[in-house]
Formats: sequence, C-alpha cells, structure tokens
Amino acid sequence: MRQVLVWEDETEMIIRNMIKLVTGNSNRPLAESIARYIDTELTACTVTRFSDGEVFVQIDENIRGADLFIVQATNAPAENLMELLMLIEASRRASAMRITAVMPYFGYARQDRKDKPRVPITAKLVANLITTAGADRIMTMDLHASQIQGFFDLPHDHLYSAPTFNQHFRSLQLDNLVVVSPDVGSMKLARTTAEILHADLAIVDKRRPKPNQSEVMNLIGDVEGKNVLIRDDMVDTAGSIVQAADYLQKHGVKDIYAACTHGVLSGQAIERIQNSPIKRMVISDSVDQTGRALPDKFEIISCAELIGEAIRRIFEEESVSTLFDEKNQVPQA
Repeated sequence: MRQVLVWEDETEMIIRNMIKLVTGNSNRPLAESIARYIDTELTACTVTRFSDGEVFVQIDENIRGADLFIVQATNAPAENLMELLMLIEASRRASAMRITAVMPYFGYARQDRKDKPRVPITAKLVANLITTAGADRIMTMDLHASQIQGFFDLPHDHLYSAPTFNQHFRSLQLDNLVVVSPDVGSMKLARTTAEILHADLAIVDKRRPKPNQSEVMNLIGDVEGKNVLIRDDMVDTAGSIVQAADYLQKHGVKDIYAACTHGVLSGQAIERIQNSPIKRMVISDSVDQTGRALPDKFEIISCAELIGEAIRRIFEEESVSTLFDEKNQVPQA
C-alpha cells in the first residue's frame, strides 16, 4: 500500500511508511486472510514460550515509523491477552508511528459491570491494560455490550458482522422467516437483522441464575410453522442457544438456524449443538477453530474482508462507518 501524508505544517512533514500487520498465536489463519485482502504480508514476528511457560515476543522486522496493526483476539487462554500486551509494548519501543490493536473477539467483555458484591469490572481492567501498554487505537467487532467502547480513552472502531451474516442468509432465500433473539440482551441485534431480512421478530425470555446457566421462561412472538433464525453475538457453552432451540421446537417451528459472531464453543458446546434441533450453526472466524473437528452442522464464514477493509480505510484516513450503510442496519448502543 502506498505512503500517505499524515501531517504537515510550514516547518515539518511526516510521511507514514507502508502498512505493517502483526499477529500473535490467537488466530493466525484470520490474520493471514486479512493480509491477503489488503495485499501485504504479515510482518515477521516471534511469539513463543520460555521453558517455564512465560511468553516471549520479538518483532523481527523494522517497524520504525510504521502504521502498525496487531491482529490478536483476547479469548482464553489468558496468554492471548498477554501476547497482545507484549506486542503493543514491543511495537511502541520499536518506534512504530501508530499502533492499532485489532481484536476480532474481545475477551472478558461479559464482565462489564459490578452486578454482584466484590466482583471486578474486568472489561475495564483489560481496556486499561491495553491503553497502558501503548496502543493508539482500538478495533473490535460485535462487542458483547456496546458501552464497553466507553472503557477506552482511545479512538475506537467498533465493527459489526451484520453485513456478512445478512448476505449469507439472504443467499439461502428462507421463506416465512422469523428472527429470534435468545434473550433480551440480543434483542437489538435480532430486531435489526429481522428488518434487513424482511422477517418477523420473536424473543425468548429467560433468566440466568448463575454464569453459563440459563432457564427459558416464555416466548414472545409467533413462530409456529415458520423457519427461525436465532441471532446472537456469541456462543460459549451453547446452553442458552440450545435451550432456545428446544423451546422453539416445542412451538412447532419448521427449520431452526442459528448465527453467532463469536464461536467460543467451550466445554460440551459442540456436542450440545450437534444433538440439538438446530439445522445449521453459522459462526465467523473471529475465534480460531483450527484443530477442532466441527461437525457438518457448523458453517464458518470469514470476517477477514470486513476487518481488512476497515484496516485499509483507517490507513487511508477514510470513513469506516460507511461500511455499514445498508439502511443503517447496525444496532445502535
């Protein structure tokens, strides 16, 4: 990509060097796909472990004056977050002009408020760590709660996977479709999806007695005899989405599809989904699924083009928000 003028006055001119893309070990396949989209190569970087398990990071190319983008999700294990912090620190000390932390999946986002005594607001803690490490800009996608953007005192580009998923489900041409929110928290996403796909909307009312556990209480909307699409931002243990699917099946739905941006898929999630009434489970590649034997019921669609285009626009100082101009389809916080 070409060099671009960053800042100029009567006495000084600064030219930004070619774009640089760095990644750790959290999701290298996605980083490679993003690099191909923006027509560059990943910057050589060593991210390994000492014999006692400590993380070691070294950037193996000159990045002085570079517009640097670090692609690193912060899902478990915690070493992924540590790698990101160390990559930012190394880049700052190597005199990169601007450092953008690109987190396709922002881990610890569920701990975004103090809703019980003596619990941390871990999402804010992670934001502070990334800021202190030396990042200049943040990019995330489909945050679990949009207000987490306010935890960062840095420029923040919050991407939405809606265009990618909506295009996919349009291609299926599902008739008599109802978009279902598996809980109240996903209602905005489900409602916006329903508007774009010209579908009806339904909501599964549930309560969560403890983390990773939920109980379905009621169904709001008409789903009998219809195809349904359960739309959520993430699937972790899959308890909520499978419970919703079981509940919908009892109400006489036709086929059940599910779409979640972040496929965390911990514990028995894959087995639960495989044994559920869900016909097709669609997730993005924001979390690396390499090494997992996902059944045929699962389908992975890539967010590399979306993230790559956002990176290109940031580098070229173009608008990122126009990526989501399809009738204002993205949910607003």
